[in-house]
Amino acid sequence: MKLTEEEKAILDSVEHGEWRSVRGMDKEKRRYEIAAKATLRKDKRVNIRMTERDLLRFQKKAAEEGLPYQTLISSVLHKYINRVSGE
Repeated sequence: MKLTEEEKAILDSVEHGEWRSVRGMDKEKRRYEIAAKATLRKDKRVNIRMTERDLLRFQKKAAEEGLPYQTLISSVLHKYINRVSGE
């Protein structure tokens, strides 16, 4: 398997013992599991209006990421509201 330069740098870093376990990893994993499950549970519908330019940019970025543009919009909103509210 051929590695990219970035992957080679990460592998070298790991092999040289530069990585350490995160304290409270189990707690952090559980927190992210809960957030992921909540993100996947889509039980409400919202209609929004936005400029055509913004929609096209969302669609382009979503295509680059390989996911539906609605999912990208939902993800952006989710990340924003959780960053702002400190959750």
